[in-house]
Amino acid sequence: MSCRDVPPVPPPPGGVLWSLAGDVRMLLTLPAALTLQVAHPAVGAGVDEHSVFRTDPWGRGERSLRSLQLWVYGGERAAEEGRRLRELHKTIQGTDATGRRYHALTPAYYAWVHATGYPVYAHAQQYIGRPFTDAQHRALYAEWLRVGRILGLHDRDMPQTIEEFWPYYRKVLVDEIGTNAVVEELLATDRPVPAPDRGPLPLRLLLRALWPVLFPPLARFRRFVTIGFMPPDAREAIGLEWSDAQERTLRRLGRAVRVLVPLLPDRLRYLPLARRARAEFRRSAARGAGSR
Repeated sequence: MSCRDVPPVPPPPGGVLWSLAGDVRMLLTLPAALTLQVAHPAVGAGVDEHSVFRTDPWGRGERSLRSLQLWVYGGERAAEEGRRLRELHKTIQGTDATGRRYHALTPAYYAWVHATGYPVYAHAQQYIGRPFTDAQHRALYAEWLRVGRILGLHDRDMPQTIEEFWPYYRKVLVDEIGTNAVVEELLATDRPVPAPDRGPLPLRLLLRALWPVLFPPLARFRRFVTIGFMPPDAREAIGLEWSDAQERTLRRLGRAVRVLVPLLPDRLRYLPLARRARAEFRRSAARGAGSR
């Protein structure tokens, strides 16, 4: 079997990404990563013209979250999910706001969508978890490269070390990143979003009734964490303002999250796919220990 025939391997159980990706704290970081992705003109145009984020925001979010969880916790299903995503993106093409033709699978654009997760995770961890050691930074980046291979990225498409990553990242910020209609829409607090249409019927009905009251503060909170958990150099590239007072508020939020989330039971602390994978990993480890 050639190297190209070997299926990509998900991040290892017990690794840095395994510990992070299924924790509910990760949900706070997703809006920042998504906004940084679409701040690239080609990615923003693809989302603007082809995504259902306006007409089906909750469904789109649910599918994206499940996909992300499969990359890390899906085992053999991870590679299958990567192939599904590439197939889905084959028809996404057009012209971006700069007049440049784009295709979703152009390596530079597809790689940027994946690359944004690493700096956002690393930045947010300073607030909502323990800051990474140098070894953890390197392990996380190596695991992020594994996820990239699951998504169909070749090693030539992504910097292979942290030392190579940061110059690449900063160059994209300088050369490509800025605001656009999708960025503004994701940060808006006055654009209507339908009430959640997922979950038990009684909950959906309650949320629908309370949505006019609940949505305004939720929209403000979404904007706050989107900008707050975005790395400062990315904020600057997009043109987003962030005050000292907002920074102090974010640090208070981070302290509360760091204290409270570890106290939650697993059924509340971890997303379902991650919770099941972690439980199976513990059972396998126990069986292995028992057989020795």
